[in-house]
Amino acid sequence: MIMFVIFGATGKVGKATITRLRAKGAPVRAVLRDPARAAPLAALGCEIGIAEVGDADAMAVAMRDATAVQLICPINPRAADASRQMLQSIERMAEAIDAARPPCILAISDYGAHLTIDTGITSLFRAMEERFRQCSARMVFLRSAEHMENWARYLTIAGETGVMPSMHLPLSRPFATVSAADIGDMAADLLLTDEDHGPLPRIVHGEGPREYTALDIAAALGRLLARSVVAHELPRANWPATLMRSGLSESYAELIVRLAEAHNKGLIGAEAGVGEIRRGRTDIAAALESFPPEIRQDIV
Repeated sequence: MIMFVIFGATGKVGKATITRLRAKGAPVRAVLRDPARAAPLAALGCEIGIAEVGDADAMAVAMRDATAVQLICPINPRAADASRQMLQSIERMAEAIDAARPPCILAISDYGAHLTIDTGITSLFRAMEERFRQCSARMVFLRSAEHMENWARYLTIAGETGVMPSMHLPLSRPFATVSAADIGDMAADLLLTDEDHGPLPRIVHGEGPREYTALDIAAALGRLLARSVVAHELPRANWPATLMRSGLSESYAELIVRLAEAHNKGLIGAEAGVGEIRRGRTDIAAALESFPPEIRQDIV
């Protein structure tokens, strides 16, 4: 019997995958940590599984009888040692895969995961891919460009000041970005059309319909907020403190800083000549418009 097991079921990517699979009539076991958040998923017709990513035994139970499993490594932006915590989660996921032995794993990875240099948080996705390659299951790595929805964190400051600070420098440099919902849709399509595509693991890169600059994104925020918004280059010396003021731990902020430095050198992108690139249909304005109007009204 076919059964798609989706971890991170309440996240943006997981919910999008589940919605697409259920629309196609595919059976889904939605795995989440908090049973109190299960009702909307059950209403979609999902079987519910409960497991912490740090609990390999519970994860293995949730993977039982799976046709394919979708995994996304949780990242705690407030962890005292974010790198160590993510590496521990990766190891527990790998242990669960080897215990349950599902035929196929689709892991949500990151643009730049092929790079051997220090790229901050993206280096941890490289570690995930390397560890999962040792597992018994067939692997599909869906490498995601930066999520468009991340820019919503600037809605408040842009609404209050008309300024959108950016660590993407220079402001006119284009970069790939994608809606998390489009990544979820791509993942569902890959799960539904699983085929033999030659040498494994299969690598798929996911990005939006076009590249954007920080200037483009500031303009999109301005249209959403119905006010003028300008992009501002955040000086490198201010990056860690700015990130920590937004609630990130020092260790997580450092991972983001190192990634931003690699981004600004033009190093983060699809791996040349490897796998394929799929493009979502959601543009930055539509991704930001997905945030409820009452939230936007509160911040203007």
